[in-house]
Amino acid sequence: MSQTTTSPSGHRDNQQIARAAGTVMAAFVLSNLVGLARQIVVSQAFGTSAAIDAYNAASRLPDLLFNLVAGGALGSAFIPTFTGFLAQGKRERAWRLASAIANLVLLVLTATAALAWLLAPFIVGHLLAPGFTPAQQALTVSLLRILLLSPIIFGLSGLLMGILNAHQHFLLPALAPTMYWLGMIFGVLAWAPRYGIYGLAWGAVLGAALHLAVQIPGLLRLPGRRYLPTLSLHDPAVREVGRLMAPRVLGVAIVQLNFWVNVVLASAQPEGSLTAIQIAWAVMTMPQVVIAQAIAIAALPTFSAQVARGEMDAMRRSLAATLRGVVFLSLPAAVGLILLRKPVVALLFQRGAFDAHSTELVAWALLWYAVGLVAHSVVEIISRAFYAFHDTKTPVLVGSVAMSLNLAFSLLFVALFRRAGWMPHGGLALANSLATTLEMVGLLGLMRRRLQGLEGRQTLLGLGQAGAATLVMSALLWVGLRLLSPRGILWQNLVLIPMGALTYGLALWATGAKEPRLVAAALLRRLPFAR
Repeated sequence: MSQTTTSPSGHRDNQQIARAAGTVMAAFVLSNLVGLARQIVVSQAFGTSAAIDAYNAASRLPDLLFNLVAGGALGSAFIPTFTGFLAQGKRERAWRLASAIANLVLLVLTATAALAWLLAPFIVGHLLAPGFTPAQQALTVSLLRILLLSPIIFGLSGLLMGILNAHQHFLLPALAPTMYWLGMIFGVLAWAPRYGIYGLAWGAVLGAALHLAVQIPGLLRLPGRRYLPTLSLHDPAVREVGRLMAPRVLGVAIVQLNFWVNVVLASAQPEGSLTAIQIAWAVMTMPQVVIAQAIAIAALPTFSAQVARGEMDAMRRSLAATLRGVVFLSLPAAVGLILLRKPVVALLFQRGAFDAHSTELVAWALLWYAVGLVAHSVVEIISRAFYAFHDTKTPVLVGSVAMSLNLAFSLLFVALFRRAGWMPHGGLALANSLATTLEMVGLLGLMRRRLQGLEGRQTLLGLGQAGAATLVMSALLWVGLRLLSPRGILWQNLVLIPMGALTYGLALWATGAKEPRLVAAALLRRLPFAR
């Protein structure tokens, strides 16, 4: 077991992660609010209709292209290598690497998107949505061809995010998703009244362009920036990024395969099932993005620098503290979503074309997705720890096993739910949660062995503190739901959400937990009125 005392350098690293996480979390809160507004606007305009089902199916392939080439796969390989050059003072080598990767990303994504454009009818009819009617498939093809512009733009934007994060610049990259949502909102409000679902598709392309544009001022302020029109295929650093990317690409492909299976299975379910799981997933990922992704983005450069300096004790302490902080925040969020799923979904979306039946569809999927929120959050952090060691193979191997199980779970639970008379799309959400939980357990065990511990005593204490506070919060929410049920959905949300958060905070404060206070203080210092 490692010692639990924290060295001055380790304490500074933890503070650096907390400060950066505070910046990213504040921006992600804004992004989630705008993203929520986007979902409300889209749901009001299209509900759970066949048109929005077609859009959601069409968006799967552009998302796949982005994630395979320039999303998490590239970031997990590029940031550690780029940061290593910066830490060693080799700024020119760093920018040569960035230029080569940018050129390769642009070339690969453009060629792949062009091929997908030509093969769109086959892709939709045989791979994306074979359960759709011919008319719905034709609409999906048209939408897909528009949306294929997005991954090309996102490719450069994703690389720019990595460059800025490696320089400890987090604000503009964290604001980029907000710009994407604003583009989609504009498309629905300005173009959808005349062009229908095509207005949403072109709004997504506009949002991708804004996602890139908002980060350019940050790039222009970086010292020593330099662009070279080269591919540098023989550069050892470029090959290192490719070597690190290869297993990660495989892992992302498996994850996207699971999303594809969900689309195929949901396309064979009653109308609205596909959109229901998409909306429920979006609601579940709101707290995950604010909590886990924000902290993970902030932590990776620090983890990478600690590994590059050989500071394994500091790395162990930083990772353990970060994991505890994530659990402190994600556990009450998960339980809150489970208990308040119907009031939350109804308040957010039940208007216009989104009726009470739509609320039932989404809330049912959200119940089972929320079960896996803690696991999703922990996986975000622990995966970054492996990437800091330049190890992308281990998360991919563990994730591949988990996602393979997810395929089997999906088929099993859909059949079991249908036999029980339950809405079968809920089985898809449960399969995802169970598979991710198994992935979390596997990754934690392997990282604990590599670091020779993860401050087990403090971690168990933290879990007990979070669990006790969550139980107090749950009891209050359970009683409150029954007392406020006659007053309607608005009162349930206005009273129970802030009351639940306050109760959890007070109960956690009573246990003496430290990590949430560190994150909260860092977040408050980033707010304008607190300066």
